[in-house]
Amino acid sequence: MAAVFARALATSPHAAGPAPRATQDPAWVRWTLTAVALLFLLFFLVLPLAAVFTEALRRGLGAYFAAFRDPAALASIKLTLIAAGIAVPANLVFGVAAAWLIAKFKFRGKSVLTTLIDLPFAVSPVISGLIYVLVFGLQGWWGEWLLAHNLTVIFAVPGIVLATMFVTFPFVARELIPLMQAQGADEEYAAITLGANGWQTFWRVTLPNIKWGLLYGVILCNARAMGEFGAVSVVSGHIRGETNTMPLHVEILYNEYNFVAAFAVASLLALLAIVTLVLKALVEWRHAQSRTL
Repeated sequence: MAAVFARALATSPHAAGPAPRATQDPAWVRWTLTAVALLFLLFFLVLPLAAVFTEALRRGLGAYFAAFRDPAALASIKLTLIAAGIAVPANLVFGVAAAWLIAKFKFRGKSVLTTLIDLPFAVSPVISGLIYVLVFGLQGWWGEWLLAHNLTVIFAVPGIVLATMFVTFPFVARELIPLMQAQGADEEYAAITLGANGWQTFWRVTLPNIKWGLLYGVILCNARAMGEFGAVSVVSGHIRGETNTMPLHVEILYNEYNFVAAFAVASLLALLAIVTLVLKALVEWRHAQSRTL
């Protein structure tokens, strides 16, 4: 009797054991999807990057490094670093403040503020550049006042910084808002109950909880700031050696058929993108490690 019961239990559809093969995808489906994904990555990511470095090094390392000795190239690198160096910290402060306000407080106009943060994602970068021309240009709203006070925004460094800030300011805020909303405000309330002031609560409670999301947002913000083309192109004026960032300098070199120099500067942008991806992967790995501890 015991043997019959055991045999019946083993053949029961509710018996524990491996999942039926009918619930698993066929092997050809898995291999097809994997092949499609790899081919997509190969043709749309790996090959273009390889082509950039191949063209940059086509005439050897001497010609490659000569492209960076050009004063115009050095000026474009410097301007790119200046624009990113101002825009990223400014967006860091704004992103933390906006995320804290939206996640921790209830107030009228909260949905409007959240929508405005997403505005640069919806508006074309070219349109955002034209907005700054409309406001700060010589024929713009504040053009006469700026001219009277000998101030220049459009076709100068301030306009490039403002355009870069506009297209990049959602990145930090958008990384922190869902993270801070999921965490809630219980720990902050507990810290305040124990006598901590606002700054102590932020530095010792809020900031440690959001540090990985903050780093992730800063990395993405910096990558976009250095690679921005559309908005910067509108407000820069394309003054060689003065208002050209690296993407704009690449365009000028390519239009002049100076392909080696163009691809050399483009390869520097590609290297920055690769470094960004590596840093992003490290942040994600460290975040995953911290959650398992």
